Amino acid sequence: MPVLLLKMVNGVAETSLPSHIQKENLNNLREGVDYTNKYFQGIVTLSYPLTKLADGTDFFKVVLQDLSNSCSRINSINVLMYGKMAEDCSKVLHREVTFKPEHIPDNFAVAGFKLVKSPTAAEDGRHDCHLEVSEDAGSAVYIYANSKRIAASETLSMSVAPKYAYTSLNQLKDGTIVNLYGVVKFFKPPYVSKGTDYCSVVTLVDPSNAKLTCTLFSGNLDSLPKIYKVGDVVRFHRIKIREYNGQMQGITSGGFASLTFDGTVEAPIVPRTSSKVYTFVEEEIKTIKELRVWAASNLSISGPAAKLSGVQPMLFFDLTCQLVGKAKVDGSSFLLKVWDGTKCPFPTWKVSVEKRDLEGEKDLLHQLRNLTADILVYDNHMQLAKSLKIGSFLRIYSIHAKQASADNEDGSHIEFHLHGGTCYGRGIGVLPESNPEVKELKEFLESVDLADNQDMECMSSLKLEGTSNSVADLESHLQRCQQLPVTVLTDHQDLKNTDLKTILNSTAPQQYRIRAKLRTYQPQKLYQSVKLHCSKCNSLQEVPTEDDFDFNLQGSAVTAKKTELYNVSWYDSIMWATQDQKQRRIVIHFVRHDELLQHPKDTLLMVEGGTLKEMWKLTKRFKCVIPVRSTEDGLQLLDLSSPFLLQGNVKYYGCKQCSTPKPINSLSSLAAEQQPSWEPTEIAEVLGIELLQYVFVMKFTFVDGTGPLNAYLFDYEKFFQIPASEILTSNYLQQKMEMTMNTLCPPGRKLGDLPWLECFIKSYNIKDETKHQVYYQIFDTTVAEDVV
Repeated sequence: MPVLLLKMVNGVAETSLPSHIQKENLNNLREGVDYTNKYFQGIVTLSYPLTKLADGTDFFKVVLQDLSNSCSRINSINVLMYGKMAEDCSKVLHREVTFKPEHIPDNFAVAGFKLVKSPTAAEDGRHDCHLEVSEDAGSAVYIYANSKRIAASETLSMSVAPKYAYTSLNQLKDGTIVNLYGVVKFFKPPYVSKGTDYCSVVTLVDPSNAKLTCTLFSGNLDSLPKIYKVGDVVRFHRIKIREYNGQMQGITSGGFASLTFDGTVEAPIVPRTSSKVYTFVEEEIKTIKELRVWAASNLSISGPAAKLSGVQPMLFFDLTCQLVGKAKVDGSSFLLKVWDGTKCPFPTWKVSVEKRDLEGEKDLLHQLRNLTADILVYDNHMQLAKSLKIGSFLRIYSIHAKQASADNEDGSHIEFHLHGGTCYGRGIGVLPESNPEVKELKEFLESVDLADNQDMECMSSLKLEGTSNSVADLESHLQRCQQLPVTVLTDHQDLKNTDLKTILNSTAPQQYRIRAKLRTYQPQKLYQSVKLHCSKCNSLQEVPTEDDFDFNLQGSAVTAKKTELYNVSWYDSIMWATQDQKQRRIVIHFVRHDELLQHPKDTLLMVEGGTLKEMWKLTKRFKCVIPVRSTEDGLQLLDLSSPFLLQGNVKYYGCKQCSTPKPINSLSSLAAEQQPSWEPTEIAEVLGIELLQYVFVMKFTFVDGTGPLNAYLFDYEKFFQIPASEILTSNYLQQKMEMTMNTLCPPGRKLGDLPWLECFIKSYNIKDETKHQVYYQIFDTTVAEDVV
């Protein structure tokens, strides 16, 4: 900041110091204290000539006397100034040497200083520390002067206390250093650059319809602009302009400083500052208001950041939240546990870390266990994540709500990732408690009833009052808990329980409600219960292994003779050779929509020559992948023993008996739709595929004291509340299913200790040429949520 002259009229300054800095007395100055928002004020009793240091930096020294401690033995201190601030102060003070004593500055205020041990204290008898100030460090010097002195210094007024001129973005010139105002159109929160500095990128626009992309570096994170969202208004002082590839760019220069203002039209005009001391005059308020109104009409400004309760799978979103826990996971990722008072509507991934590695208040983390989101932070964001303070409020930009892929442990849960890099403004911002959104969030968090979000454990309702009911009440309570049903009936509440013996002696078909115990079930290896079912021919088949799929892919490899790609209007094709010994060739066909490629999350690919591993990698980035092979007539599907479609971590198969595969060109009709969704059912239909559904097929043996009854479970996802389509690709879901079955039928328990299950079953007849038999099937029943 420049040296500023403050005019004194009748002993009172016309302009007061900034309200955010506080005065500090000489006796209270201590080493190790942060004085960035403090100032010291005194009378100039001595000043030395301006000199230059060995590196060419201007240096100027003055002595300030503290009038509030004039009776103290030590009441003065050395002030050392560097750079442009030293030059300006020297001009002002030494120009006055020829004036009468009354023209010497009345007093002198130094703000944003650094306190350093003085090597000359023993010799000069002054304070044992001195003040160091410079414009680059964000310091400021305020010189109080009477009107005569101001008149005498008119020739210096522009260099000492300039009235800032601001340049519009369409008037910028290469090699200049300017001051400017602009509206944020895009930004990347500060991140660690390849060196040791922090870097932030911001693109500005203004009513001149020009734009400027600024790349800002600083070793101090706090000195970079405090930008929180698109639409914020910024003021940059002393930013250097350079031309690159025909475009103007802004970069930091010596003395760079910034102010940021909320871009909302009616928001209070309160600056967020990267400098410790700043000037802001009344006429600038008009500029900010005009930019706000212009931005509201000319920029696409998004609304508030998403809530966890509004998160959808496979999307990227910004989140305003509070940090309640953090932990190092491994060398490549770092865990942030956050909450915003709402609950994600989908099951969320809980990252496993050692308790000793998890920072945060343990009781609070336990209370919030159903409301926190675990966000894994990678690469260049890790250093900032490690430095975050528990309890701080964050804006995390471009979080990926990812459905777990085939090689993850948690197939049915949403995982939250902040990937490496800075694309799409990816990063972390720390919000001050004065931020309006933080104030609103704090009020909301304080209103959340944590009791409503705890797990409904049996012990939660147990109240031990005194000693008279301790053991007896606890045993009684546990007995009641064991009697709670572990299944839930979803319909037909009018049916009454029927014992198994009566059902076995009744004719079919009928529907029953039973209360029984699960004595045993098949298969014991639960993953073997997943089958593929054709609703058209009612056939069941085993799910092919990934080895079978990989073998089929190898058989569809692109031959080396293929040198030309198909010239097709509805997709683009690229081909490249791998760098391995086999020199394989891979061809990827990108389906277009309205002559344009869609966003990766909306794009359908057709791939020939890829391996299984490569196919799964592509599914992580693109919505759908169809394995294909080339023929003389064009692209065709592989044999139906392979999946015809990959989406997420699910392989979709077609029934060989009921399908009549059509040419790949049939997909062009979907590509031509206004908004192609690329849903598996639609793709199967246009390709002539009868889609097979993943189902659980199990045999349960029930007992109720009147006799055993075998009933079959034939379920897609309702009974276990787990999609059968994802169980084979998720170790986590397999473990979850195993835990569920261990609850329904605990291993090693005596029959009398097994839990009661309530189920609906229906009987039906199966007849063939030689025999007639009655079978039973479970329906409209689901496992209780507290069991799952």
